[in-house]
This record gives sequence, C-alpha cells and structure tokens, in this order.
Amino acid sequence: LAMMAALGMLGQSLVQLPGMEGVPKGVTACVSGNGQVGFLLILAIVSGLEAAVFVQDPKKEPGNFGNPLPWWDDYSEEMRARELNNGRIAMFSAIGIISASLYTGKSAAEQFGL
Repeated sequence: LAMMAALGMLGQSLVQLPGMEGVPKGVTACVSGNGQVGFLLILAIVSGLEAAVFVQDPKKEPGNFGNPLPWWDDYSEEMRARELNNGRIAMFSAIGIISASLYTGKSAAEQFGL
C-alpha cells in the first residue's frame, strides 16, 4: 500500500485527470474542490477491494496473502523478508513526501526538481 501511495503522489503531481485541473498537485489535493470527490472515490474503491478481494485466509498467519506475482515460484522466507523491507522503505518514502509537501507546499515532483 505504501509503495502505491508513494508512486501515486509522484504520479498525481505529473498527470492530472480531466476535471481536476484546478486541484492542487500536493497532498492538500484531497481537501480542496474536485479533489475531495476524487479522494472519496479512491477511498470507496480501496474499501471495496479490502472487503471483497484482499480477504484474510483463516488458515494462514495474519498478513500472508500468498505470492503476489505467481510468475515466479520463489515464495521463500528470504523473499518474504525482502518484500517486508521494501514495504518499510516505501512507508518512509510516503511519510517523507507527505511531510515535505506539508512543510514546503511543493508537490512530489517539485521536491525532486522536476
């Protein structure tokens, strides 16, 4: 989730959907104008996915949804540990983008100088 959040914050600062031209490109987009509608739509989609698709199997430990990409058979303890570390780094990335955006008022792309 944090990986998608960090990528989404970068993507929203580079590309805007039709009807969202007047919405700020930073993290404050969810509280202004049409950004509120988009934010509520995203929350509804995520809620539906959480309720219907990403359902916890009672036979597995919490958080174990199996191999996310079944193209490879490498679902070892080492690969799971790597994926956990990637998620932790993504959380720091998302928190960093949010904090810097609130402090400076710049979007994710502007923070990178794009």
